[in-house]
Amino acid sequence: MDDYLKLFEEETSWYNDIVLGSMLPEKWWASLPHFFRGWLRNYIGGTLLYLLSGILWCFYIYYLKRNVYVPKDAIPSRKAMILQIRVAMKAMPWYCALPSISEYMIEHGWTKCFSRISDVGWFSYIGYMIIYLVIVEFGIYWMHRELHDIKPLYKYLHATHHIYNKQNTLSPFAGLAFHPLDGILQAVPHVVALFLVPVHFTSHIALLFIEAIWTANIHDCIHGKLWPVMGAGYHTIHHTTYRHNYGHYTIWMDWLFGTLRDPVADEAKKIS
Repeated sequence: MDDYLKLFEEETSWYNDIVLGSMLPEKWWASLPHFFRGWLRNYIGGTLLYLLSGILWCFYIYYLKRNVYVPKDAIPSRKAMILQIRVAMKAMPWYCALPSISEYMIEHGWTKCFSRISDVGWFSYIGYMIIYLVIVEFGIYWMHRELHDIKPLYKYLHATHHIYNKQNTLSPFAGLAFHPLDGILQAVPHVVALFLVPVHFTSHIALLFIEAIWTANIHDCIHGKLWPVMGAGYHTIHHTTYRHNYGHYTIWMDWLFGTLRDPVADEAKKIS
């Protein structure tokens, strides 16, 4: 068992060497304990992913494709986007604690994670991933919904994110503009799932970072119209009604629990 757990530590050490070794002088991080190397790597990687994806995304939809995807009067101001970046960057060190703790628990054998897909086979891997994603979808839906329904949680945590409640204040940068504890709570289902179902380690880490891309996507106000994806059209409604479309990747949980509101149907009502 100890030999198998070393595979996880070797993998995270490899990630550390790639990111830290290419970004920082070795003397700055070589003496750090393994856990803090992981946190620093997650912090650098998360920050770069957030800023680069956000800048490129906004440049494309607001400038290269101006008035194509988003009407001119719905483009958020630079002031609004800078505020979102400030909020996200204050929270980023805390966000990065979650994957670091996740890695620590995996490396110490506390979870059901496996190191290689060949350990279980492709058929089981796909089956486990489906179950994992269902658990994540269910968990994020209810966590998000309770952040609205429990008044102190909304007032002291989630309200920080909901100051962006109109189309001309939402941007891809709003995707991570949360109170730190709020952002962590909404990502916790990814970690809880590790104790319930066998999960491929690399896939788990990748999905945590894909969250940054996905949350940028659902805050750009462009409705993708790809069923059953919970795209930006649905999430923009969430920011205006506060009572609908709590889901994350899909609309299924909102459909199941009666909180779904469809942007196409809304638009049809406006026209009629």
